[in-house]
Amino acid sequence: MQVQQSSVKPDEIARFGALAARWWDKSGPMRPLHMMNPVRAGWITDRISRKFGGCGGVRVLDIGCGAGLLSEALAKAGCDVLGLDASAEAIAAANEHAAGQGLSLRYQAGAAEALEGVKFQAITALEVIEHVADPASFIATLAGLLEPGGLLFLSTLNRTGRSYVTAKLGAEYLLRLLPAGTHDWKQFITPAELAALCRAANLRMADLAGLSFSPLKGFRISRDTGTNYIAVAQAP
Repeated sequence: MQVQQSSVKPDEIARFGALAARWWDKSGPMRPLHMMNPVRAGWITDRISRKFGGCGGVRVLDIGCGAGLLSEALAKAGCDVLGLDASAEAIAAANEHAAGQGLSLRYQAGAAEALEGVKFQAITALEVIEHVADPASFIATLAGLLEPGGLLFLSTLNRTGRSYVTAKLGAEYLLRLLPAGTHDWKQFITPAELAALCRAANLRMADLAGLSFSPLKGFRISRDTGTNYIAVAQAP
């Protein structure tokens, strides 16, 4: 994953970089992201379309893009996407997978502050904020990269007893859906905390939805934010 330089955790970057070669393996360690990706991408493109009259040509920055699951989905919807990640290994895997697809998509290895002076109509940072050292600084940096009226999409894990049981113990140690140690439950962020971070960065929380999971139906958008949730904030 990536972030501005002061928020980068080298151990987190190394952990995700080590998984780069298997990022596109739907039955591998990134299986949960593959399961979530269509639902999250649909939620995002729907709101981009409402705001900008469609996705065609909308300039999107995908922060913490990994090997490009969301980046490719947004590019296929018509967005002009820059995927950014601090892991050079993940970016190499992303470029390899996207090669020859003819998408409006490019990747860059590095941190968000390297993009100072560049503005985007929309920014996505999915399953990233719980991995950074300074969430407030991270949100402020992303707010500074938005055009006036731009949209910031964030998804993360709520810090609840249920998320500890299901997303930490269950996913990592019982079901083995994620490598052990992927998450630190203390770093999970509640929706109220996320809204406060956005307000401090002069962003207005515009929408919030839960991401619910069932073994039979997979992930779906719901009103239940007790474990996973996705949100969008808007710049003035």
